Amino acid sequence: MSLVLDTGALLAVDWRNRDVLAAIRTAQEEGVPVRTSSGAVAQTWRNGARQAVLATTLRGIEERPIDAGSSRRIGRLLAGTGTSDVVDAHVATLCDDDDVVLTSDPTDLDRLLSVLGRTATISRV
Repeated sequence: MSLVLDTGALLAVDWRNRDVLAAIRTAQEEGVPVRTSSGAVAQTWRNGARQAVLATTLRGIEERPIDAGSSRRIGRLLAGTGTSDVVDAHVATLCDDDDVVLTSDPTDLDRLLSVLGRTATISRV
C-alpha cells in the first residue's frame, strides 16, 4: 500500500490542513510510501520561502516525473476517459490497487482509476 497525493492534497498541506498532514505523517511513521506527480507539485508550488510546510513535507515524498513513457500512458488514459486533466491522469497512473489517494477531485480520479481497472481507495480532502 502507498499514499498517493494529488494537487488538492498538496494544496491542503500548503494550507496546513491537519487531517492531511496527519495522514502523511502517519504513513511515513508506518513506513508506507508516499508519492505524488511532479505535475501536482508544479500546480502547487509558487514560492518556497512562503511555503515552508509544503517544502518540508515534500522532502519525505517521492515525486514522480512525467517522462516519455508516462506521457503516452497519460494520453491514452485521457483519450479513454474523454477527460483532459494531465495531472489527474498522471496521479491515477501512479496508483496500485491497494493504494489510498488523497484528492480534492474524487469524481475524476474514480473515473480514471476505473478505466485503468484499479481499485485504489479514494479519500476526499
